[in-house]
Amino acid sequence: METLKRHLLALEEKLLHADVRGSAAELNKILADGFFEIGSSGRVLYKEEPIAEAGIGEVEMALTNYEIQIVTAEVVLATYRIFDVTKKQHSLRSSLWKFQEDHWQLVFHQGTKSI
Repeated sequence: METLKRHLLALEEKLLHADVRGSAAELNKILADGFFEIGSSGRVLYKEEPIAEAGIGEVEMALTNYEIQIVTAEVVLATYRIFDVTKKQHSLRSSLWKFQEDHWQLVFHQGTKSI
């Protein structure tokens, strides 16, 4: 389980890097078809929405307290905290990962502002 946790954490951290956030091809590898997110702003985002040429924007965030819960052999729930350095804001995060097409893909993500 620890190996899986490290692997999914690495994928979550990739999503914070400018080179991945700026590449539709890289995002498509990680985000499953049908992926959607409920952002900490309350806005719902879908993978099908057009990604700007510059990607989904740069962020400076610190990820902590990463934990996983195995739902099934192919589905894992990840929970963690994020600190947005730019906005000086904490949020709780949850991600639902599914193993499909021989790799893990993100199918759902939610961010909730916290104190």
